[in-house]
Amino acid sequence: MTAYWILSFSSHLYSFYQLHRFSKEHEVSLDREVQLERGFLIWGFKKDPTDFEWSFWNEWAWQSLLWSLIGHAVVSRLAAYFLPQFRLAVLTVYGVLSAGWLLGVRGLTLLMLHLSITLVVAQLRSSILSWVCSLLLLSTLNVTAFQDLQRGWYTSEDQYYLLLFSTAVCSLRCISFSLELCWCPLQARGPNHCPPIEVKGLKTLIFQFYKLTAYCFYHPLFYNGPIVTFRDFSEQIDRPVCKVSVVYVLSGILRVCVWWCLAEFMIHFMYMHAIQSNETYLEMLPPWALGGLALALVQFFYVKYLVLFGVVSLLVRLDGLEPPKLPRCVSIMYSFTGMWRHFDVGLYKWLIRYIYVPLGGSRHGVLRKLVSTALAFGFVCFWHGCHDYLQYWALLNWIGVLVENVLALLFSSRPLHHVIVRCLSPRMQRRGLALISALSTAFLILSNLLFLGGIHVGRIFWKRLFIQGWSSVAIPMVAFLYCFAQVGIEWDMR
Repeated sequence: MTAYWILSFSSHLYSFYQLHRFSKEHEVSLDREVQLERGFLIWGFKKDPTDFEWSFWNEWAWQSLLWSLIGHAVVSRLAAYFLPQFRLAVLTVYGVLSAGWLLGVRGLTLLMLHLSITLVVAQLRSSILSWVCSLLLLSTLNVTAFQDLQRGWYTSEDQYYLLLFSTAVCSLRCISFSLELCWCPLQARGPNHCPPIEVKGLKTLIFQFYKLTAYCFYHPLFYNGPIVTFRDFSEQIDRPVCKVSVVYVLSGILRVCVWWCLAEFMIHFMYMHAIQSNETYLEMLPPWALGGLALALVQFFYVKYLVLFGVVSLLVRLDGLEPPKLPRCVSIMYSFTGMWRHFDVGLYKWLIRYIYVPLGGSRHGVLRKLVSTALAFGFVCFWHGCHDYLQYWALLNWIGVLVENVLALLFSSRPLHHVIVRCLSPRMQRRGLALISALSTAFLILSNLLFLGGIHVGRIFWKRLFIQGWSSVAIPMVAFLYCFAQVGIEWDMR
C-alpha cells in the first residue's frame, strides 16, 4: 500500500511540474490572450485569473460577503445571549437586510416573489403542482428577456450574477419547503417526524411565510450553499447555541486559510484555466502535462469548494447546526457513485430525498431505479442551466452510475460471487476491483472535464488519450489510476 501512495503522490507532483513548465514556456502568449494578473503569493509569478467562479467569489468576499458573514456570527452570538427565544427572528431580519444590501430592493423583491408563489402553490398540498411551479420559476433564470431585465437593475455584471446564483440556490430551498409541507399531513407519526410548519394553533400563512423566509434567507447558506434540507434546518436551528472554544474557531479559520493559499498557489504555479480555454494549447500539451492539466482542473475545483463550503460550515456549526460534510479529495474517488455521494453531500442528500426516493429509487424494481436516477441527473443539468456540455456531462454520469450498479449486481449474484470467492484470494479480488475502478475513474475524470471545461476539452482529451494515444498514453494512465483506486479503496476501508 505504501508503494501505491508513493506512486500516486509522485505522479501528481510530476504531472503538475510538467504543466508548470508548459505554463512558463507559453507565459507570454497566454498573457497576451487572457491577461494574466500580477501574482502576489509567489514572488515573480503571475496569476491565472480565468476561473470565473474563484475570481467572482474572491472579489465579493473581500468587497462585502466576508464582512457580512462576520456580522452574522456576531449578531447570532449576541441574540443567543440576550434574546435566545427570538434568535431565529433576529437572524431572519439580518439575512433579509444583508440580502437587500447586496442585491438591492429589486433583487430582494424578486426573491420574495419566488417565496410567495411557492408558498401559495404549496397550500394545495400537491407535490406535482409544487414541482411544476418550481420548475417554471427556475426556468425563468434562462429566459433572455428576464436576464436582460435583471441586468438592467445593476451597474455591474457581477451584481447580476450574485442575484442569479442566490436565486438558483434559493429555488432548491423553496422546493424542499414546499414538498415537506405537502408531505407533512401524510406522515402520521407524530411531530418529531414532521417539520414545525403545521403546528396546532400556528396554521397560518404568516407563520409559514416566516419559516420559509427564515430558511431561505439564513445568511451563511444564502448565496452558494451548501444545501441543507428544510427538515434538517428546522430541527436544528432552535437548538441552543453550543459553546465553542477559541482554539476550535481559530483552527477552523486556519484550515480555510491554508486551503485558500493552496488554491492561489495552484493558479500561480499552473495556468490551467487559461490553457484549457484554448484548443491549440490542448493539442500542444505533452502527455504528462496533459494528465497534469486534467488532475489540476479537478483538484482546483475540489480545493475551491473546500474554501467556499469551509467558511460557511464553520459559521453554521457556531449556530448549532450540522452542515453537510466537506467534499472528499477527488484523487481518492474511484467511482461515479462515490463522486456524487461524497463531493457535494448536501446536494446528494437533497436529490435522494426529493427526487430519487419519491420516484421509487431502488425499492420498486430496476426500471423505476433507472428512471429516478435519470431524472435526478436531468434536474441537476436543468438547475445548472441545461447547456449542451451539461447534457453530455449528465448523460455520461447517468451511464457511469448505471454501469457500476449493473456490475455490482452481477458480481454479487450467487453463482458468480461463489466462483470469485473460490477462485480468487482477497488480494486478487481487491486488485480486480481496483482495475475496474481505474477504468471507471478514467471516464469519471472525462465527465468532470466536460463539466469544468466544456465540450471542446472533453473531445480533445478523448481524442488524445483513447484514440491517438490508446497504447502510449491510455495504458500508463490506467496504471496510475489503478494506484489511485487502491488508495481510495484503502481509505474507504479505514
